[in-house]
Amino acid sequence: MPDRFDLLVLNERDPAHPRAGGAEIHVQRIFSRLAARGHHVRWLATGFRGASGSADSDGLHIERLGPLPAYYLRAPLRTRRFGGERPAVVVECLNKVPFYAPLLARVPTLALCHHLFGSVAFGQVAWPIAAAVVASEQGLPRAYRDVPFVAISQSTADDLVQRGLDPNQIRVVTPGLDRPRIEVDPQTSRPSRLCYVGRLEPYKRVDLMLRGAARLVGRHPDLELIVIGKGSARTALEDLAQRLGIADRVRFTGFVDEAERDAWIAGSRACAFPSEKEGFGLTVIEANALATPVVARDAPGLRDSVRHGETGWLVDTPEAPEVATERWASALETALRDDADARSMRERCLDWSQQFDWDRATDEIEAAIANTWERRQS
Repeated sequence: MPDRFDLLVLNERDPAHPRAGGAEIHVQRIFSRLAARGHHVRWLATGFRGASGSADSDGLHIERLGPLPAYYLRAPLRTRRFGGERPAVVVECLNKVPFYAPLLARVPTLALCHHLFGSVAFGQVAWPIAAAVVASEQGLPRAYRDVPFVAISQSTADDLVQRGLDPNQIRVVTPGLDRPRIEVDPQTSRPSRLCYVGRLEPYKRVDLMLRGAARLVGRHPDLELIVIGKGSARTALEDLAQRLGIADRVRFTGFVDEAERDAWIAGSRACAFPSEKEGFGLTVIEANALATPVVARDAPGLRDSVRHGETGWLVDTPEAPEVATERWASALETALRDDADARSMRERCLDWSQQFDWDRATDEIEAAIANTWERRQS
């Protein structure tokens, strides 16, 4: 079996894209390590304003194929032409619209699935676009029936199986973790602060944190909320904070560097993650690595990264707005404790975060790539 491969990575955004998120961090961390091991990695991505047509970063050669429509027209042709004298594998990242690479590529395909949108798309984009996304996912069981999958969580694997894919074709490889540069003492008292970190998009449901926290102000007069990130929902969230009467308690930081982000997290009693769906919830583990528990929706991906009652709390969130708000208020109030139980949970958060390592994840995905190529030869 060869020990070096030419790899073509299909992922809509690259790490420099203004809307890059957890999927791009995951792909960058894994494939830069594979490049360091001698694999040649070419990443096809969309362009964005001010971006060059290509870039070399961390050992990765990134080709930007223009705006979104051009990208989805040009990427299939590039996929079809990929392959040469060296052993080659296409790695298709499933977290936006499927490329259907197995129908195009002349070389083996490995599917790396962060998550599929399904009906969640209707809460994120206009219904015609959401309907197109959902329709694009319908053909996966047939087109990918012989394709090996790597899922980044058991929730994602379960979703694939429910859609008709063979569980024997799927292996779960959880992400690694970038260790924080600051040290935290779990026993140190923290201010009455809650934090959110991530993109500000409708499906992230940051409004649930704001609505729940608004009910706690009378019992927590010093309560403050930090919202870190950028996205299309920011204006709506700022307006909501104003209507709830908590605008003076909420700080929208926009994008911040890692040092500032980590300082905010380490100085909070809990982080909130109300998202309707995640591939895994890497930001949960990043918070845990700073000894910060989380309050998260009991949803796919998040239930993989949160150990309920040990490193945080999972909140059953019904559609009824009043009930959902009340449950979030109750969970957030529990998270605002700063007693011996809270300090014990912070210790458990640190212990849990130690299990996540990028080198381990890279080893497992490298093995999946090799197995994908070998299966095609047999």
